[in-house]
Amino acid sequence: MTIDRHALGFGSGERAIYAADPWTTRGRLYPESSSPTRSEFQRDRDRIVHTTAFRRLKHKTQVFIGPDGDHYRTRLTHTIEVAQIARALARALKLDEDLAEGVALVHDFGHTPFGHTGEDALHEVLERFGGFDHNAQSLRIVTKLERRYAEFDGLNLTWETLEGLVKHNGPLLTPDGEGTRGPVPQPILDYCEIHDLELRSFASLEAQVAAIADDIAYNTHDIDDGLRSGYLTFEMLEDIPFLAGLMREVRDRYPHLEASRFTHEIMRRQITRMVEDVISVSQERLRELRPQSATDIRRADRVIATFSESMAETDRLIKAMLFKRIYRHPEIMRIRASAAAIVTDLFHAYMADPGLMQGHYWVDCIPQLGEAARARHVGDYLAGMTDTYALKTHGRLFDHTPDLR
Repeated sequence: MTIDRHALGFGSGERAIYAADPWTTRGRLYPESSSPTRSEFQRDRDRIVHTTAFRRLKHKTQVFIGPDGDHYRTRLTHTIEVAQIARALARALKLDEDLAEGVALVHDFGHTPFGHTGEDALHEVLERFGGFDHNAQSLRIVTKLERRYAEFDGLNLTWETLEGLVKHNGPLLTPDGEGTRGPVPQPILDYCEIHDLELRSFASLEAQVAAIADDIAYNTHDIDDGLRSGYLTFEMLEDIPFLAGLMREVRDRYPHLEASRFTHEIMRRQITRMVEDVISVSQERLRELRPQSATDIRRADRVIATFSESMAETDRLIKAMLFKRIYRHPEIMRIRASAAAIVTDLFHAYMADPGLMQGHYWVDCIPQLGEAARARHVGDYLAGMTDTYALKTHGRLFDHTPDLR
């Protein structure tokens, strides 16, 4: 596929007819007066950046546990990279850049300490109480758990930003009301009872570019961090034709390049080719759909911002390599088991004595709550922890804390 460069929105400031319009937003759950200096999506983006949840991302694991080194990605640096790519895609497709960036910045708010390991452990202990889902937890954070404003809990984000947070990976319900990826988490269903996010439809194109930007970012930086850690080698990358081609290209142009620069040249080309692929596919699908509004994007029968078939196969091969070589590496699995034990220990300790949850605003009321409500509060508290705080707290409450190095 090729890119129609005349249709790109670089520097034009023009918003396409199918872009989300901040001036005609569906509004907020709690009505607020408009700002004379910022659009509604700008305000959402700014509120997200100023949250406690955003700051905590700097000490939450992406893949490698914090003590492994200062140069590995954290949830925060990953989030910033996703936001950069999402904004680039939004600008090229003439979308609302602030909405795309806002969805990208908020998409990982609900992640636990220790990455997906912590999420799996928390889901296991909460399974009989409805389980744990980081996307649903993100919604809880921005609609309830952030307690900053005088007139409401949460951030009171616009409908479009909340829709993007919940549905950036596609509809959650089929037209018949069945879950597209299993049962819809209860916190999402509960919120939709008071503020319907239309779970049967796709999200805006802004949310879609945020979702594909997430794939592009972690496919690239997990390779970068894998090479830095030694779990990956350049020889392993040769098994993927796309990456092998990039390495040949760099070697042909820079035959004597040092390893660190060689890695960066591969990664920057990977991001560029993937971004250009998404732009090309999106333009083609927009020409076919001919949407006249953002509503037409939501009502479409397929995602618009996605990879071509060949790039989707590359994406699959990269994920399979990362899973085999890094995510399931014996040393990583050893560390994951220790991290899971920390989360599980803390959950049971807080369930037995909620008073141990220092600073939790519900702590005085929790002993009077039923077991399910108590477990959800404990889950909220644990999910909000950073890696460093979880380690420190476990060391304070238990005689032995597993070594995560």
